[in-house]
Amino acid sequence: MAEEKSLPTLDARTKWSYCIGATGRDAAYAFISLFLMTYVQYTMKLTVAQFSVISLCMVICLVWDAINDPMMGIIIENSHFKAGKYKPWILAGCILNALVITALFTFRPTGWGFVAFFGVSYLLWGMTYTMNDISYWGMLPSLSSDAATRNSLVTIMSIFICLGQFVVAGVVPTIIAGNAVNAFRWSAYAVAMGFILFQILVVVGCKERPRNLEKEAKAEKLTLGTMFRIFKRNDQLIASGVAELLFHVGSSLLTMFGANFFFFEFGYSTGGSLIFLFTVMYGLGTLFSQALYDTMTKKFSRMKLLSIATVVEIIGYLALMACGYLFPMSAVAVNIIGFVIFFFQGFSNLIIIVMLNNTIEYDEYRFHERHDSVIAAIRSFAVKLGTALEQGLVTVVLIISGIYTASQQISSLETDAGKGLLTSEQVTSAADEFIRNVEPYQTLLLRLGMVLFPIIALVGAWLLLKKKYRIDEAEYQRIVDEIAERHE
Repeated sequence: MAEEKSLPTLDARTKWSYCIGATGRDAAYAFISLFLMTYVQYTMKLTVAQFSVISLCMVICLVWDAINDPMMGIIIENSHFKAGKYKPWILAGCILNALVITALFTFRPTGWGFVAFFGVSYLLWGMTYTMNDISYWGMLPSLSSDAATRNSLVTIMSIFICLGQFVVAGVVPTIIAGNAVNAFRWSAYAVAMGFILFQILVVVGCKERPRNLEKEAKAEKLTLGTMFRIFKRNDQLIASGVAELLFHVGSSLLTMFGANFFFFEFGYSTGGSLIFLFTVMYGLGTLFSQALYDTMTKKFSRMKLLSIATVVEIIGYLALMACGYLFPMSAVAVNIIGFVIFFFQGFSNLIIIVMLNNTIEYDEYRFHERHDSVIAAIRSFAVKLGTALEQGLVTVVLIISGIYTASQQISSLETDAGKGLLTSEQVTSAADEFIRNVEPYQTLLLRLGMVLFPIIALVGAWLLLKKKYRIDEAEYQRIVDEIAERHE
């Protein structure tokens, strides 16, 4: 593949359009990843077998989607549209995905009919989101190879990612209790529309790297064989990609268990408002860490900062486990602990993203080829595969602990409320009574799943990067300088 020069400077319009555009797409992803199973668990009357099959469908679809990500990277890499290499896929992906999101929360067949509908729809959701996700993230490393510019882009973009996730994760839990069916449906409409509008901003506002379409058309086409060759030869990509997978598992399980934790620890009537406060801690913690990221990376190396963050995150999870056992359970304590965890997870997230993106120049340096989309696809691959692992773990914990069976009593109430048979007050009152009858060992098992799995995953990610990743700040700058000399 012919080598290409980076844009000499990144214009403000491209920079801000790209970063702001992340708001809608990550709001849509957060809505599905955080609340789709909550919607199924608390509004659909399904047997344990039906719920288990739905979870299995999600795991299978996510594994397929993870495999599909690098394939999508190849398709994008071989694209030669006049409108741009990435923009057509960004736009098509967001529109199709928004339609699937709307369908998932609108159509409500019953029993096994819902299981079949869900399986097909979730597969389509994953494939359409991949179209947008790989093209959007593939555009990032192509905008600039300058370390400072890339750090700035990742930092600003992460702030808007956090904003989109914060709005969804904070607002939705406060409106679902007692009116879950209708609340989820209208939330889906709003999220789908926001996804489209914010991604239109990216398409209209971003200026892609100048390209020679005639040369690209004559260039060797990428194949699956080429893709696997790129993965196999880039040892730093393998290390950072697996670390991204482990980190995603470690950082996301807390929020995936969140709704059940607050409902069953504090009650159905007040759990939603407490989830909102916890989400505020998530938003503040992540925003503060992202705002301080540039400053902290000037004082500490990335690996040093990652080590500090990992230790503090583990202490935070252990403190969360101790709530209600070694010291009294309180919303204040949970929120303080949550803020600390999310603050340092923000640092870890940005560090691993930068490490992963830096393997693009490492590959170009060693093999004289640049494949932005294919290598960037590994991040999405890791996230999807990590989400599949998370979904399996969450389902097992909910079923073994008996929390799912208890939640189905609440689901019956919400279904009747959606038909107008019960008021919101009647639903929340009856749901609180069901929760009071849950055995202590059930919530203990829920807590163990929420704490122990993340600790194992975070330690695994840190150990892998510590032992295998070699592209520190000095080495990356040397690689970039060498590539620049070759171009000259």
